[in-house]
Amino acid sequence: MEKLIAQLLRLYLMPALASSEDLAQHFQGIQALSVPLASSEDLTRAIVIDFPKTRGGAPDQHWTNLCEVANTLQEAYGFPAPAVSITGASSFQLWMSLAEPVPVGDARRFLAMLREAHFPELDLQAQDRVDLPPSLNPASGKWAAFIHPGMGASFAEEAGLEMAPPVAAQVAFLEGLESIGKAEFFDALVAMKQSDVPIQAPPAVEPPSNAGLLLQDATLEDIVRHLHAINIEPTFRHLLPAAR
Repeated sequence: MEKLIAQLLRLYLMPALASSEDLAQHFQGIQALSVPLASSEDLTRAIVIDFPKTRGGAPDQHWTNLCEVANTLQEAYGFPAPAVSITGASSFQLWMSLAEPVPVGDARRFLAMLREAHFPELDLQAQDRVDLPPSLNPASGKWAAFIHPGMGASFAEEAGLEMAPPVAAQVAFLEGLESIGKAEFFDALVAMKQSDVPIQAPPAVEPPSNAGLLLQDATLEDIVRHLHAINIEPTFRHLLPAAR
């Protein structure tokens, strides 16, 4: 159990948001725990996107949507492969790990820009709290778990396990994952801004005062100035074509 908690701390969790004892009980199905992904300073190291089953769509449309988003993140922006989980109900989740904390506002803005640039038909929302896999879904009685992406299609009908997954297997899925570097993350934001796609942040989200990045009227010079202010040198190695 210690190895699993260590991997989750390495990849996704901000410090001191859940005790090791509470996490261990959660992973054993003894006491469910919803873990916040943001610190009290509104910083996060994880972007988790939910892909629920779609009404009226193909039975595996939510899995196809996840694959398209995951592939775009890797092909367009050079991000490392994300983790994939099943929720024990009818949803898949995509887990992006950030090497260093970023403001929650920038994480949400990233998804808003990604949606406008590539997936206007999808509702890409960052999860504020998560039921960390592996965990027992009390509504369905099924287990949530991290899975190998190659197994995803087999869970399209029912995204849950009858029994708790082996902890060693969960650790193995996580050990090989890498985090998105801070420069990579902000390079992707710059790339999407440079693509000249009209971007609007989600209306319910107030940009945090310490973010100051990529508001609707921000110019490319504003973005570069912000990156320099936080000691990041943008490489512009993932710029998208300006004409679409």
